[in-house]
Amino acid sequence: MRQAQALNIMLEGHSVFLTGAPGAGKTYVLNEFIRRAKRTGKNVAVTASTGIAATHIGGTTIHSWSGLGIKDFLTEYDLERLSKTDKLIKRYNGADVLVIDEVSMLHGQRLNMVNQVAKLLRKSDRPFGGMQVILVGDLFQLPPITRGSDNVDFVHLSEAWEELSPKICYLTEQHRQVGDELLDLLEAMRRGEVNELHEAALQERLKEQRPGDLVVTRLYSHNMDVDSINQRHLRELEQDGKRYRMQTKGQQAKIEQLIKSVLAPEELELKVGAEVMFVANNFPQGYVNGTRGQVVGFNDNVPVVELSNGREVRVEPFSWKLEEDGKARAEVAQLPLRLAWAITIHKSQGMSLDGAEIDLSRSFTPGMGYVALSRVRSMDGVYLTGINQMALTMHPLIFEFDSDLRESSEALANITEDAEPEKEPAKNDKVDALDTSAPYDEELFERLRKWRLEEARKQKVSAFIIATNKALEELARRKPQTEQALLGTKGFGKAKADKYGPEILAILADNKK
Repeated sequence: MRQAQALNIMLEGHSVFLTGAPGAGKTYVLNEFIRRAKRTGKNVAVTASTGIAATHIGGTTIHSWSGLGIKDFLTEYDLERLSKTDKLIKRYNGADVLVIDEVSMLHGQRLNMVNQVAKLLRKSDRPFGGMQVILVGDLFQLPPITRGSDNVDFVHLSEAWEELSPKICYLTEQHRQVGDELLDLLEAMRRGEVNELHEAALQERLKEQRPGDLVVTRLYSHNMDVDSINQRHLRELEQDGKRYRMQTKGQQAKIEQLIKSVLAPEELELKVGAEVMFVANNFPQGYVNGTRGQVVGFNDNVPVVELSNGREVRVEPFSWKLEEDGKARAEVAQLPLRLAWAITIHKSQGMSLDGAEIDLSRSFTPGMGYVALSRVRSMDGVYLTGINQMALTMHPLIFEFDSDLRESSEALANITEDAEPEKEPAKNDKVDALDTSAPYDEELFERLRKWRLEEARKQKVSAFIIATNKALEELARRKPQTEQALLGTKGFGKAKADKYGPEILAILADNKK
């Protein structure tokens, strides 16, 4: 599907899953949709599954926006409390569109919870309380880790996804440099078609030595390797370090549960020069979960971290709470930092790197190699220290589902026009839309609607694919009598005019008698 086709479907108000390989333009289409939707006066709630992803689209995390925080389930008390929270009621009811970027990294259960709360606060049994929902992501990314379980909580297998039944917009055009070795490899991995040429390209990156003065992020599959490398680099710094121990209070079992759910270490040693990564979101301070920086000093015993944009942040302890029935059962406080000369591949998701030293020799789950390699912008920035066969495999369930997504998207693309180029709005004109001020012929509209329903049944597609209600209203208002006049009707481009023009014009001519 082309970008303009996906944009058209989204602008028509349909809930959508926007997907495609790296370089297909998902972020461009999403940003263009958000811009145009806001211009027509719609309130768009822009969220993402992680803080890093949220910064890329100027939004916040779905955890924060939804009011759910880090909850794994909702009790009756939780639902009652949420239903009486004025701020959330206003937020949910004020939103026309809910965007969730990097949705593959969201637990299916969390999407179910957002759906549940949206229905409750909007007092509607429709999916997500009737909001248009735009899900964006690449399902070949690693799914979120479910602590204490080997089961994978794929978001597309959730009840909320099934109930929403989003239209599939699978972008297939590449908008990066043709012949890019890395993009070719990633696309081959998505299709299960990695060949000798791809393997040879990876072998070349195994031989390529990283220049000694080039500092890049190191990605590893296991926490043990990451911790070992980070501690070694910390020891190499000659300055004295400062230690920070996590503070806890509450029920011991709940404390242990909370410690497992946060990314901050129980004990953290820092020195000037230490590479660090933030593990919490603080938008006013300018950092989110995944923001990188370097310790440049200490002020009143707390570290000062310089971010990649040059901004210096005085990092105060961050507090995480586990609440049940409105009461904090456990609370932990720690600096929202961890050492980051090396990070795990799981934690790298959502990042975009100019270069990375990657060890895939101990890859242990399908998709790990794809995620690590897709963090880097080009093959020249990939420095491999090892790779095994598992690194080149993808999850069989995703392979199967991806094939279904491609077919569904292709069928939709065959009967979808491109979005029209945007016109400059007149001064003080918020909405670029159809002229709905003039009345339309309601009897003619019903005849057109009946024809559309019969056509949709014949083709076994949704009625909106034939024509939207707004397009039918415009036909019943303008009553074009020629194919050229039909082409001037919004929603009827050449493809639709060629396909349905004779039947529509016959209905319009018959109405004139």
